[in-house]
Amino acid sequence: MPALASRALLMATTLAPVDSREVVRCDRCHLVQFRTTNNLCRKCRTSLDAEEPPAVLAPVAPAAETGNGNGHAHLQIASAIRMLRQRSGLSQRQLALRMQVPRTYVSKIENEKATPTLSSLERLARALEVTVPDLLSGGDRARQDEIAELMRDDFVAQLVPFLSTLDAMQKSTVLAQVRDLTLRPRRHA
Repeated sequence: MPALASRALLMATTLAPVDSREVVRCDRCHLVQFRTTNNLCRKCRTSLDAEEPPAVLAPVAPAAETGNGNGHAHLQIASAIRMLRQRSGLSQRQLALRMQVPRTYVSKIENEKATPTLSSLERLARALEVTVPDLLSGGDRARQDEIAELMRDDFVAQLVPFLSTLDAMQKSTVLAQVRDLTLRPRRHA
């Protein structure tokens, strides 16, 4: 009989391997479950990730105003992190994996519900492949580098003087034509 019991124990351990899937709790119905492939709750069918609100562009304050104790420096850091993350093509989950923190921590930082510590700022900068000063400056240096690179292009440099004379409809038409050219380049005969 002891041999039968040990065989049953062996079968139980081989039939139930350790599962490495992510366990999550639904914010709406509080069901604890494995993350599904479609990222929807099994019970209430809502998204298992908090939806990221659309980015709202706030007026940019001059650099002298952003860190002088008026409480708006964290807004700049939060929007800079989101902008740099999106520019890098990373999701919050991918950034969190690079930082080795929970995805919710990245979300809280971007939504101004948490302030990153110095070590978190260093990990964020490393994960986003920027320096901490670039992160704190809102990525302005990276943006200026992109603009300078664009202006070196002959086509863009010739187009820029005319942009101020175009209305919104004309600008969107030009943009659509440029997109069309990049998607379907014309062949030269």
